Amino acid sequence: MAKTGPVEYFRQVRAEMKKVAWPSRKETTVSVMAVFVMVTFASIFMYFADQTIAFLVRLVL
Repeated sequence: MAKTGPVEYFRQVRAEMKKVAWPSRKETTVSVMAVFVMVTFASIFMYFADQTIAFLVRLVL
């Protein structure tokens, strides 16, 4: 594989970045909100699972 210099490397990077299909602002906003909702649900689930397991361990011990 041939080595390229820094100038050629950044030229190639720029050309590849032009090919990327960037999401719209609306798509990004919807995705971010979906992530926040899922993280909230997961943290609530983990909290209750932890409390349940801690209760069961206290019963056993």
